[in-house]
Amino acid sequence: MSAGGYDAVVLAGGAARRLNGADKPGLSVGGLALLDRVLNGCQDAARTVVVGPRRPTLRPVRWAREEPPRGGPLAALGSGLAQVTAPVVVVLSADLPFLTGRTVRALRDTLADGAGDGVLLTDSAGREQPLVAAYRSESLRRELALLATEHGGLTGLPVRLLTAELSLDRLHHPTASFDCDTWEDLDAARARIREHGHVLDEWITAVKTELGIDLDVDTAGLLDLARDAAHGVARPAAPLTTFLVGYAAAQRGGGPEAVAEAARKAAELAARWADEPETSGRSTE
Repeated sequence: MSAGGYDAVVLAGGAARRLNGADKPGLSVGGLALLDRVLNGCQDAARTVVVGPRRPTLRPVRWAREEPPRGGPLAALGSGLAQVTAPVVVVLSADLPFLTGRTVRALRDTLADGAGDGVLLTDSAGREQPLVAAYRSESLRRELALLATEHGGLTGLPVRLLTAELSLDRLHHPTASFDCDTWEDLDAARARIREHGHVLDEWITAVKTELGIDLDVDTAGLLDLARDAAHGVARPAAPLTTFLVGYAAAQRGGGPEAVAEAARKAAELAARWADEPETSGRSTE
């Protein structure tokens, strides 16, 4: 069963004690703030609520604060949930450098296919990550209300009190569940995105986020086009050709199909250019 619409609640108000009180959601990995990386992963949410101090973000969000400020994750979740209207809510911490829309969709699809109250990720050690999860909104509201009644409020309560009462499924994803709790975690995240197997995808994601565009294109095909233009024409032809492909696609309304068509035409031209002999071989005498 395909997942339907959803809202997202991002918790961005922690004290970051192991980071010496630094503004953790504002720390950058690959040139993007951790919060913006998380917001990029849930950009198709109907409504996104960020619980924490207001700060600049690359896309519009709704803001909420827990009472009292820094009252803990359940107090923050309660404040965010008050603005949720969708039947499904994705709950995320604001320190997930490798969260992607694909992982968010997997959580939602698994929830839609099951009968439980939620689906959460497990990390590389098998530990549950309840702040990287999709829940049925009414299930969260019910359990939060019961906990608030039992304990006289939600301030300072651990998340395990909530998850212990819910019927949960689990997805194992050591990368998407990786969070930055320490400076060592932050260094590891920054190093990973610069590895050969990740750097290009990370760079393209960062550029699209910075420019406010959401376009999936055939990266390998564009790279092949740039290579052919560089080898068959001249090295400066590579960046100029890919720029012109993008411009042509925009002139035709944009979208992956327009990019693919413009790239195909340019690639065919590059092939014809490279195959064409420099001279006709005929004597002019």
